[in-house]
Amino acid sequence: MKLSNKIAIITGAGRGIGRAIAIAFAKEGAKVSLVARTVSELEETAQLIEEYGSTSLVIPTDVTQPSSVASMVQETVSQYGRVDILVNNAGVPGPIGALQSNKIDDWIKTIQVNVIGPYLCCKSVVPLMTNQGGGKIINLAGAGANNAWANLSAYCTSKAGVVRMTEVLALELENKNIQVNALGPGSIHTRMWEELRNGAEAANATKIQEIGDRVLSGGGASLENPAELAVFLASDDSGKLSGRLISAVTDDFNNIAAKIPEIMESEAFTLRRLDLD
Repeated sequence: MKLSNKIAIITGAGRGIGRAIAIAFAKEGAKVSLVARTVSELEETAQLIEEYGSTSLVIPTDVTQPSSVASMVQETVSQYGRVDILVNNAGVPGPIGALQSNKIDDWIKTIQVNVIGPYLCCKSVVPLMTNQGGGKIINLAGAGANNAWANLSAYCTSKAGVVRMTEVLALELENKNIQVNALGPGSIHTRMWEELRNGAEAANATKIQEIGDRVLSGGGASLENPAELAVFLASDDSGKLSGRLISAVTDDFNNIAAKIPEIMESEAFTLRRLDLD
């Protein structure tokens, strides 16, 4: 199995993409710390993981609070002895509507969950991975990372920030055998897209509402794709690939391994400005 005896922390593991990744990791032999705020949802994920003969640890955590994150990482180490993989999946859609009409507290909360949360988790695990001699960090991006959507300023800003943080951290850790990548899951029918769709209708955000209608009516991406991509990025299959944004929908990640040296010598799969010729 690709993740045999690996120890993984997955935030936002109570439902949706986080749950799908947790189950995929369990199938590949990983032991998982399930992290989120809602205990009942984490326990449901833990029960599903048990069906695959793997073990998990339920750790209620607020990823925006430094003490809560530090305690979660310490509990994982106390139970399993190490941390090999971190998946920063917890996220919120944020306020919908024109920037000037957004509530300040809602805008700030989006940055706290979507950017500060991954920062705190990375800050806590990087020293452990460094001492262990390596590790894998996966940060969930989203459509807001490489698309500017009107009426979704907080979300787009936060996800672009996550990708840039991924690139910077990858550079800082390139000699530590720690690979850091961003995962674009695609638009999937999850609770987040239900909130986006309903909020867009109320705010007359036509484009977001149209995409939401398509996603919620069966036209969205599959949960299996980001889970499969997460396994690839967490395993030895991804080699030295680092500092990249890989899409579970548009990128042929199953055949990317042979191209990793070429990719790492280029600006492929990064956020860069495009100049006129």
